[in-house]
Amino acid sequence: MKVVFNDQVLDFDAPTSAFDIAKKLKIDSIALACKIDGEAFSLNHTVDRDCTFEVVTFADELGKRVYRSTAGFVLAQAIKNVYPTAEHAVGGTDGDGFFYDFDFRIPIAQTDFEKIETEMKAIIKANLPIEEVVGTRKAAEKFVAKSKMPYKAEHLAALKGDTVTAYKTADFYDTSEYPLLRSTGKLKAVKLMSLTGAYWLGNEKNKMLTRIYGTAFEKKSDLDSYLKGVEDAKSRDHNKIGRDLGLFMTDENIGQGLPLFMPNGARVLQLMQRFVEDEEQKRGYLLTKTPIMSKNNLFITSGHWDHYKDKMFYMGDEDMDDEVLALRPMTCPFQFTIYKNGLKSYRDLPVRYSETATLFRKEASGEMHGLSRIRQFTLSDGHIVCMPEQLEEEFAGAVDLIKYFMHVFGIEDDVTYRFSRWDEKNAKKYVGTKRDWTRAENTMRKILDNLGIEYTEAVGEAAFYGPKLDVQGKNVHGKEETLFTVQIDFALATRFDMIYIDENGEKARPLIIHRSSIGCYERTLAMLIEKFGGAFPLWLAPEQVRVASLTDRTIEQVLEAKKQLLSLGIRAEADVRSEKLGKKIRDAQIAKVPYTLVIGDKEVETGTISVRHRTLGDLGKMTQHEFATMVQYEIASKEIKL
Repeated sequence: MKVVFNDQVLDFDAPTSAFDIAKKLKIDSIALACKIDGEAFSLNHTVDRDCTFEVVTFADELGKRVYRSTAGFVLAQAIKNVYPTAEHAVGGTDGDGFFYDFDFRIPIAQTDFEKIETEMKAIIKANLPIEEVVGTRKAAEKFVAKSKMPYKAEHLAALKGDTVTAYKTADFYDTSEYPLLRSTGKLKAVKLMSLTGAYWLGNEKNKMLTRIYGTAFEKKSDLDSYLKGVEDAKSRDHNKIGRDLGLFMTDENIGQGLPLFMPNGARVLQLMQRFVEDEEQKRGYLLTKTPIMSKNNLFITSGHWDHYKDKMFYMGDEDMDDEVLALRPMTCPFQFTIYKNGLKSYRDLPVRYSETATLFRKEASGEMHGLSRIRQFTLSDGHIVCMPEQLEEEFAGAVDLIKYFMHVFGIEDDVTYRFSRWDEKNAKKYVGTKRDWTRAENTMRKILDNLGIEYTEAVGEAAFYGPKLDVQGKNVHGKEETLFTVQIDFALATRFDMIYIDENGEKARPLIIHRSSIGCYERTLAMLIEKFGGAFPLWLAPEQVRVASLTDRTIEQVLEAKKQLLSLGIRAEADVRSEKLGKKIRDAQIAKVPYTLVIGDKEVETGTISVRHRTLGDLGKMTQHEFATMVQYEIASKEIKL
């Protein structure tokens, strides 16, 4: 049997384990798994044919998934030993860690992690071989039925192929999306991190299971560094900072994914919205205001009812004669209806509609976090209806608007671009033919290349009606999320019978660009909170200036200074508490107020104020006029002082 490794060709007796091949190649000390003719396998896999051989290490993404899948396998075995009545669902890898879902008869808490980790350490110390077991689907189905494993039976039914690969240690069996290590003792540093609820198969109509998260590394020092980073990220998480600063809150009586914006948070959102709407108006956008709900007929026409219904909230029974009303997940069908109100000529195009829209999407409870993924959100939604020959220029204009906003908010260096394409293998998710998609994707690729945008491609991430450019950002935990998007739509103009009269007096079909100039306000705000640690640039700060009295004798002057600042459009508050000045300054710092003004007896005598900046420190004495002029310029310029 000939095995090709890099440029070497080696002879082996058949059959041979992948580990023996790695050992002969003297790479067994770093190998976690292997690839045989490009397909991933455990090192315990038996090789019985000529093949190419590749080694998989922890430095590879696949290696990390192999390592952490093994940790999840050990977790599942530990749960079986510690909680024999718990039913196992499925596990997987996620970002820097792993997870596993269980149906516990007796609820557990994070305080139970110690005994679970103790059992995991015992399994790892035992260095149990992890055997690869390949069997028929029928045999696997018989095994899970006999073992009374309903979740495994349902999971097994969803797997493809006539054979099933499982992994075994002693009397414990489990399947895995990725190959596993040769033995449990290969794990070096494992830590359980958290637990949460997770609906079975992500469907809220199913039972809520308990999901345990963990992580694993080859070295304890790497695990320690990771855990320190996690703690640092928690302190910078917008969910913590936003609550600490009184920007937003949630309440269990209102529900998950439905944040309440308090005065400071509401003010920041208002400032963002005014800025966006004013800039869009300068660029020729026409403002619309449409209902938050409609009859589902509208979404049947658009195709959302067929392709997006599971993400929608609706009232009424579609199987009955009663009217069904749906809360809108997007505004496009409403703005298309406005476009159809009156015949359009080629001279009227392009038409650019924009709306600050309240939208609703049925997110699973386990997916929601702070402001970044919620059930009711506000989108800077917009649609450009144009002629085919206007498409590239209008697309470029939409991208330019997004880039302008990112520059002003100081996040242009924190994003990447993704060309989201359809998945030909899952064509039922989309409308249109292969020819439609090929033409649309080729057009978008040409536009992106002409714009000089560096992008990655992601198959299966397109909208159901066309390809899109997604601007991606990462939160402090490293999770990637879509912030802004520009989409080419080749389908919905036909569905809504949208037309214009061309230069020849003939009816013609327009193209549509869907775009969100600042994306979801709440998600963008979450990114800004984390970017600035809650210390917003002056123009965006809910409280821009705090005026503090040094003694009770200057309270009147402090209140007057506040009044004058407010009259100039500067958001100011007064601190006239009977507290020491040091505490007042510290409190202003904690509240992330950009400027603190101090007025004492000397300032009253000289007609000045003492000015402090939250990061630059003491700026000395100024007249109120000098200070107001300086601040008004900084606000108008939208300067970012880090």
